Amino acid sequence: MELFPAFPLDEWYDTKQTLHRFEQIVGKVRLAHSPRRNHWWNVPFHLTGSGITSRPMGQVDGNPVFTVDFDFVRHELVASNLDGHTAAFPLQGHSVASFYLQFQSALDSLGVDGSIPSATPFDLPDSGRPFADDHDHATYVPEHANRYWRVLSQVNLVLEEFAASFSGKTSPVHHFWHTFDIAVTRFSPLPIQQPERVGGLVREAYSREVVSFGFWFGDDNVPEPCFYAYAAPEPEGLTEQPLSPAQAEWASSGQGHLALLRYSDARKQADPRAAVLGFLESAYRAGAGRLGWDIDALACPGGVTDPYLGGH
Repeated sequence: MELFPAFPLDEWYDTKQTLHRFEQIVGKVRLAHSPRRNHWWNVPFHLTGSGITSRPMGQVDGNPVFTVDFDFVRHELVASNLDGHTAAFPLQGHSVASFYLQFQSALDSLGVDGSIPSATPFDLPDSGRPFADDHDHATYVPEHANRYWRVLSQVNLVLEEFAASFSGKTSPVHHFWHTFDIAVTRFSPLPIQQPERVGGLVREAYSREVVSFGFWFGDDNVPEPCFYAYAAPEPEGLTEQPLSPAQAEWASSGQGHLALLRYSDARKQADPRAAVLGFLESAYRAGAGRLGWDIDALACPGGVTDPYLGGH
């Protein structure tokens, strides 16, 4: 199977818009019915052999233990509980409104109260419209959903490989339903006192110095898939640091700077996997180096050798 198959945003834009909202519905159930973890690690999805999973949840909130999976091979939404009961329905043929109602019905059949406090999209243009009223987003092309999952799975393993070379505190590799990206974050022990005005979510997520890495499929602001990295707080001189391969660049995010490697540029490399690993390592050294981390002390013995930088 081809590594990093072509997947321009405009080819599957409508499916992405619909699927993003499907995932936000399930993700908000995950948020409401899972124990709180530091840095919101309880919230994202993880990859499976046929799609993505909420992971088991419930029990602490009085619900039975239940799990919700998107199956992008059979193109089903599958909810199951610990008693072995399952409720499933096709992903194709639904608007966001009908998906929301069908999903609530599926959970109800399993004895699960799947209610969520705010049943509206998060940080999307229609954030004021309830899911139950969205009849506009109703495109689900199975081929596009399957390729999304295959690309996500391949990127997941490259990020896992990169994560193995760091011995400090690191997040899992996980897929965020609110921003529709997949990411892994490295942390410094140094605490950062965030101002009250940033809100609890940001204050908790960035309570330590971090260098974060990931991949997104593109959006209206960045209309193509890209690998990215950033450091927070952003140190002085960050954008003066070199990146690899040569096609990688620093770009303004409006609130700071991102290291970017376009998916299309990674695909053109003789060894796309090595190119992405080299990009991630170069971005890490740029951010961690300017923040003053002891990079050598945090290297994991036996970690992946960076074919571009010759390091670990």
